[in-house]
Amino acid sequence: MNTIGLSFDVEEHHRIEAAAHLVVPSALRTTYAQRMDEATRWLLDVLGDRGIKATFFVVGEIAKSFPSLVRRMADDGHEVASHSWDHRRVHRFTPETFRADVLTSKDVLEQASGAAVVGFRAPTFSVMEETAWAIDVLAECGMSYDSSIFPVRHDRYGVPDAPRSPFLALGGERELLELPPVTWRILGQNLPVAGGGYFRLFPLWMMERGIRQSHRLPHSAAVLYFHPWEFDPEQPRLPLRRLARFRTYVGTGSSRDRFGTLLARHRFGRMMDLAARLSAHRDQLPRFRLAAQGDGKANVTDFVTN
Repeated sequence: MNTIGLSFDVEEHHRIEAAAHLVVPSALRTTYAQRMDEATRWLLDVLGDRGIKATFFVVGEIAKSFPSLVRRMADDGHEVASHSWDHRRVHRFTPETFRADVLTSKDVLEQASGAAVVGFRAPTFSVMEETAWAIDVLAECGMSYDSSIFPVRHDRYGVPDAPRSPFLALGGERELLELPPVTWRILGQNLPVAGGGYFRLFPLWMMERGIRQSHRLPHSAAVLYFHPWEFDPEQPRLPLRRLARFRTYVGTGSSRDRFGTLLARHRFGRMMDLAARLSAHRDQLPRFRLAAQGDGKANVTDFVTN
């Protein structure tokens, strides 16, 4: 049975991109922080009961506010990886400010966990053509792999022409192992089925189709992702716009049961272990360039195989 990379993006609910335009009262932010802690500990309990190890992409500020939570992740045998310092999209940085953000997050997470941080996932999968320079920065900061490039079309993110299986993302001067989330190729399009709102909205069989397709791809490493707040249906709801409200809250009432069903069907593991296995075959992986130049400008994308 193939191992699936199981990952969680750990941020308080008010940090989601759909709420970026909102001014959230401090009392509500405190409530969301407490509920994030509780929901994440529930996930750790569920994984512990099943003997499953996973990767937690944690916002750096959480390691500062909840160091015991991050320490428990590491003590339970999970991987602690970076989800940026304060959950801002890569588009909001220059290469210099992004480097500072990544290194600050990495340092605080390593202090809290007691382990090296070697993986990164950008908030809202915001490593795209216009932020191609991020590949160089992440490699320079010592990351072994990234999981920020989603090979789909979406109004907020996506690189639809990127490979659906693990590949080497090429920056201007460096390259970095990329572990993209699962997609289901149907009718000539990549349908996102890897988790998040897609897990809550779509029937579970659609995710299963994507997983099976992924396992048939060369050097497969299926990757799924979830958020602790998705398993907390009683949390106060944000005053989001209609579409964003639907995307954010659909299916939260049944997410715990669906998650249990999913865990019972597959074997799961940490992203860093998938990355280590793939690195042994690095010269056989496809190589993909987000942009022709690593200067942050969108350019023609090319795909190279060794």
